[in-house]
Amino acid sequence: MSSTGSATLRDFYEDPAVPVASGDARSRRQARVLAQALGATPRQLIVDVGCGDGTAARAAAPVLAGHRLVGVDWSQDALRRARPRMGHVVRGALDCGLPLADGCADAVLFSEVIEHLVDPDHALDELHRILRPGGHLMLSTPNLAAWYNRVLLLAGVQPVFSEVSLRGIHGRPGTQVVGHLRLYTARALRSYLSASGFRDVRITGAPFHGVPRALRLLDRAACAVPGAASILLAHARRG
Repeated sequence: MSSTGSATLRDFYEDPAVPVASGDARSRRQARVLAQALGATPRQLIVDVGCGDGTAARAAAPVLAGHRLVGVDWSQDALRRARPRMGHVVRGALDCGLPLADGCADAVLFSEVIEHLVDPDHALDELHRILRPGGHLMLSTPNLAAWYNRVLLLAGVQPVFSEVSLRGIHGRPGTQVVGHLRLYTARALRSYLSASGFRDVRITGAPFHGVPRALRLLDRAACAVPGAASILLAHARRG
């Protein structure tokens, strides 16, 4: 991407009107998976990369009590809001290299960040670098093959979560631009993480808080089949 394009994306995410948090239920679900993986050893370091405004970390904090949580983001506005919610935050950008030492983290939270990235390959290299051998990666991202997206595509409608412009919504349900550049299916995400040096990749599903109320029971039921769920939750370990 050109420097002009990169600057445009940075300006987009520094806009306070752009959402930087997802649903609390998904954050707690993700935290429970990570807490179980970490086991009983206390004071492990969890780095929330792309912490946004700290809302997700605040929702996850009771589940991850006893561990150390540090937030990293490159949006100054997001960090300003995250600081009172998280306490420990650091400004850093994946494309420039995170300001963290090799192997320093016991776990990394990477919640709905990868779909916003121009270069996810470099991002996963950075996460692999800061994780200790055997450390845990907990990643979430919208599912391109969510049950309703399959129906929409059959009808010739742009899938939910996908965007063709940073200026407006075109051809899909919804009204809010959130800057999604990449979307994954469960199969693609599993293969991608394995190819990026992670092992024991496990994919589960989570509901999406933006689903209309009348369809939420169906959305929760779809989580039983991760490939059809709204949100993909991936747990993997550094190889």
